[in-house]
Amino acid sequence: MRFQRLAALVVINTAGLVIAGCSGNTSPNQNPHSAPQITAQPVNQTVTVGQTASFSVTATGTAPLSYQWNKNGAAISGATSATYATPATTSADNGAQFDVVVSNAYGSVTSLTATLTVTSPSPVQITTTSLPNGTVQTAYSATLQATGGTPPYTWSVSSGSLPAGLSLAASSGTISGTPTTAGTSTFTIQISDSASNKASAGFTITISGGGGGTMPQFGHVFIVIGENSAYGQTYNSTNMPYLTSLANQYGLATKYWADTHPSIGNYEALTAGQIFTNDDNQTPSTMPLSSDNIAFEVQQAGKTWKDYVESGNGCGALNSGTYYVRHDPLQYFTNINKANLVCFSQFATDLANKTLPNLSWLSPNGSDDGHDTSASAFDSWLQTVITPLLASSYFQPGADGLLIVTWDENDKSGTPNCSTTTVGQGCGGQVETVIISARSKPGYQSTAGDPANFNSTYDEANILRTIADALGVKTSGLGGSSNRIPMSDFFQ
Repeated sequence: MRFQRLAALVVINTAGLVIAGCSGNTSPNQNPHSAPQITAQPVNQTVTVGQTASFSVTATGTAPLSYQWNKNGAAISGATSATYATPATTSADNGAQFDVVVSNAYGSVTSLTATLTVTSPSPVQITTTSLPNGTVQTAYSATLQATGGTPPYTWSVSSGSLPAGLSLAASSGTISGTPTTAGTSTFTIQISDSASNKASAGFTITISGGGGGTMPQFGHVFIVIGENSAYGQTYNSTNMPYLTSLANQYGLATKYWADTHPSIGNYEALTAGQIFTNDDNQTPSTMPLSSDNIAFEVQQAGKTWKDYVESGNGCGALNSGTYYVRHDPLQYFTNINKANLVCFSQFATDLANKTLPNLSWLSPNGSDDGHDTSASAFDSWLQTVITPLLASSYFQPGADGLLIVTWDENDKSGTPNCSTTTVGQGCGGQVETVIISARSKPGYQSTAGDPANFNSTYDEANILRTIADALGVKTSGLGGSSNRIPMSDFFQ
């Protein structure tokens, strides 16, 4: 009998598991099962307090492999994948030791230990020392910078306020927007890091006027005001096809908010830049006003004005309707020439004779302004009155006519919906405002203003400033209009 001598092959892996075989007939590569082996060890990590650290391991071996991470020798609950990310670290985590046990059905192996170093952050601080100034109607952007602490940072305005039209992005520290009001704003910026460390710094931004260009001069300005309709009920609506056609042809303010509820305060703001009362029962006899107003300034400048009144008693109304004196604000002022309050029939005569004044205030009755009827009735009235005006020489190419069509307030829908005597709070709601002239940018839609910050929208004080600047008269006594910008972005 012959015996074949076989050589034994013994292999011991890093887990201490012995694999034996015979060199005569079997190769190790024929064994499909193997215990885990680590090919990439966890490495030391250094982070700042409040940050997280991530450890990882790479291993081979027969699947499936399981993992269990340990911190300072104790198993970490739920840390059972090839990568482990710590919670936000604290100073107590400094020097912690992390390892991982990799296992399968054929054995297990423990990684080398990795050390976590947690450093104290430098104090968080805002490194930006000043912000650039800007101009109205010109896009503005500046990003604040900071160091130290534990990012990410959160930015906020802790006191004061940004210039109207600008906002601060909490996550990036970027101040951006389109300024709508000239003036200097002082405010404090606060930064907070992820560990609740805070720092503050004060800033000033000065917004100069004229960012959208100089307001062109007009020889003839016309204004007419509708009643109690929200923006969505009038623009691009079947209620008002005529005015919508004019808005699309000439110019539309898409972010214009009236100032208050009810009517009378809005008319006051349109003539004097301030709200004297919100009591619609006040009349010229119960509340005579001697304050500065647009008609007074036109007179002082040696220019002309008329208030064309569609009242009863045969005074030339297109349609029979109730005349509301609270819709006719120039009636309240005692310091202007009352001879310029004329019947509406005079408007057609002056238009035909080409003798219209520098400022024409058109005051329809409650039927024609939509108060007692509807926006459709106002649209019909506008088509009758405005069509011949726009066909006249006052609105031909190169002519000096400017027409403003707006509303006193909306129907109390939307937000905000409030009563105030402060100009610029948007309490009267969003309404349509259309700007028409031979110098208009064709089909222009103004986005000046920010509906999330109603003090930054175009409002009645902006219209008053537009009229005053168009006619070249003083605005220093005209309330809120004195620091508003004209709506010069509408013009070429």
